[in-house]
Amino acid sequence: MTRRLTRADDTPARGRQDMAAPRPPVKWAGGKGGLLASFQPLFPRQPWELYVEPFVGGGAVFFHLRPERAVLIDNNEELINFYCVVRDRLDELLADLRRHQNAAAYYYRIRALDPARLDPVARASRFLYLNKTGYNGLWRVNARGQHNVPFGRYKNPTIVDESNLGRVSQALARAEIRLGDFTLALEHAGPGTFVYLDPPYHPLSPTARFTAYTKAGFTEEDQRRLAELFRELDRRGCLLMLSNSDTPLIRELYAGYDIRVIYARRAINCRADGRGPISELVIRNYA
Repeated sequence: MTRRLTRADDTPARGRQDMAAPRPPVKWAGGKGGLLASFQPLFPRQPWELYVEPFVGGGAVFFHLRPERAVLIDNNEELINFYCVVRDRLDELLADLRRHQNAAAYYYRIRALDPARLDPVARASRFLYLNKTGYNGLWRVNARGQHNVPFGRYKNPTIVDESNLGRVSQALARAEIRLGDFTLALEHAGPGTFVYLDPPYHPLSPTARFTAYTKAGFTEEDQRRLAELFRELDRRGCLLMLSNSDTPLIRELYAGYDIRVIYARRAINCRADGRGPISELVIRNYA
């Protein structure tokens, strides 16, 4: 049910603001960088002590808020390893990134490597290189979990952004980073916790499905499990904000909560005319 907040001012509880905000270090389908202005008045305005994000992806909201304490969760092994290496071994990562080449033959050679056989730094370097030089910045895997995006043929992609990665590393220094299912959020749930949920979106049509961040995908049953988690976190006194598609199923699953419509431009689409504004939902247990 909707929880009414007492507003001390018009600024959400946030972390440190004494450094320039990092930009998300990777491009991620469904990234929220373009929606932060719409999100700003929707963030909770009462103090919160812990930020939890169970689908961290590109981390646009986390890097915008820069909370003092955070738990970041995702079930994509490559992404989680990358964030851990940026946080803990940045200098080694920067050195490895500088060896990469923006060339098709080299790209496919790196893409063909088995990440499980690489050490964490080389694995993170491969992940970021493929993200920066692959077609449309898309991260997509097949049923075997293999990255299968073609070479992007960009003239001069920024593979090594040392200054931004430094700011990203500073922000991640205050975060616990965990690999696993979104239900891990329950281990950190309680009053004073703000949980932002940005799952793979429920498809607008049978042909609009894109949930291939991991080989498991994200099904309608997962959407229902997530709605159950939302209600359990609400019972535990967490502040909750969730983004998803504007579909009948999502409206049904979150009936009784505060539902707002915002408009987003889809940044990753194979057709330019498929990148126009589309309505999305922001669902909260406070108003």
